[in-house]
Amino acid sequence: MTLNQLLYFQKVATLENYHQAAEELYISQPSLSRSMASLEAELGVTLFKKEGRGVVLTKAGHLFLEHANKIIADCDVARDKMQEISSIGGKIDIGYVFPLAGHYIPHQVRKFLDIEENNKVVFNFWQNHTPAIAKKVKSGELDVGFGGCLEKDDLQYYPLITQKMVIITPLEHPLKDMEEVPLRALGEYPIIGYDKDSWMGTHHKYLYKKYGVEPNIVVECPDEYSIVALVKENFGIALMPRTDILDENPGVNIHTIKELDIRHQIFMFWKEDTYHLPAVERFISYMKEQAEEATDSSNASKVYLKDIINY
Repeated sequence: MTLNQLLYFQKVATLENYHQAAEELYISQPSLSRSMASLEAELGVTLFKKEGRGVVLTKAGHLFLEHANKIIADCDVARDKMQEISSIGGKIDIGYVFPLAGHYIPHQVRKFLDIEENNKVVFNFWQNHTPAIAKKVKSGELDVGFGGCLEKDDLQYYPLITQKMVIITPLEHPLKDMEEVPLRALGEYPIIGYDKDSWMGTHHKYLYKKYGVEPNIVVECPDEYSIVALVKENFGIALMPRTDILDENPGVNIHTIKELDIRHQIFMFWKEDTYHLPAVERFISYMKEQAEEATDSSNASKVYLKDIINY
């Protein structure tokens, strides 16, 4: 059974005449007759009976028409909905790392939706670590992800934000009066670190190895909110990006790293060579326009955390 057969059946049932139905459907009458005969054979019932020069529905035909009308109506609704989505509306599924939840993502999405052509777009939000987000982007469960850059990946990456790495300490700490703290200090005090399997946890491990730091990691955390909270309560010190989380949560000292300029980049990523709804394409283009700075990874004066894993 095909949608065409249902449409043909509906037309014949309405006009009660094969010849007129064939003309309105722009097909030959023999083709229409064969299509209806095939439908009746598949259903195992007779849908029409001859009456004069035309046809009328049988009892089974009347019952089948009710269902055919519903199916065709549902198809019309689905077609109209898809046309609406393909033009101005649609749903965008995005995933992002935890530090972006407090301000960056809500703010950028709100600005995107305030553009008139985007006001019918619906967003679905999901927070997790970069590897989990990338996995869902690859599978198609998410349209766009925001997080770190995974090496040797088949996703398209675009840098949006560059953040300077800083060391944070409790307010009453031996390092409190030092504006700049050497990286080696991370080997002299208890460390609040990232989950070892997260993007940040993996790259921190290689960073410590590169600079000969042997950290005493006493707690592993899933996100920067947890790290800042534990540092405030004097569980240890931490290395993290200079994000707005630190502005929202006073109660720690923020130190630059002495003689080192280590940067962390936030990337937008999406699946290459796949179809995206126009709304998704507009969102990707919009976010590129909002990028805070064009990052030059070849700048020798900076060390980019994403490149540390190659050490």
